[in-house]
Amino acid sequence: IITLSDLECDYINARSCCSKLNKWVVPEVIGHAVVTVLMLISLHWFIFLLNLPVATWNIYRYIMVPSGNMGVFDPTEIHNRGQLKSHMKEAMIKLGFHLLCFFMYLYRLVSEIAPE
Repeated sequence: IITLSDLECDYINARSCCSKLNKWVVPEVIGHAVVTVLMLISLHWFIFLLNLPVATWNIYRYIMVPSGNMGVFDPTEIHNRGQLKSHMKEAMIKLGFHLLCFFMYLYRLVSEIAPE
């Protein structure tokens, strides 16, 4: 969010912004897929079903990158067609999702450990 905000305010150029963001796309896809599979294996159905759409969206977004682009975030296209605004909106939604998941995981951890 901060990097996209810096690009929006012209504090950094599009190429450096996109290279910073693209280096985190693959770890994000792998990490979210691993967490989703672990929830399926451990039979936490609600959390698995909550994570499945986000993991699917991350994989879809990574697979559907056009062949000439630098990555999910492309410096030649980020200012065109309102992509910067859509990337900012997606980042805010993901932030909210991850905060919700953090507190759900924390509650689940405390409720499992705490004596009755």
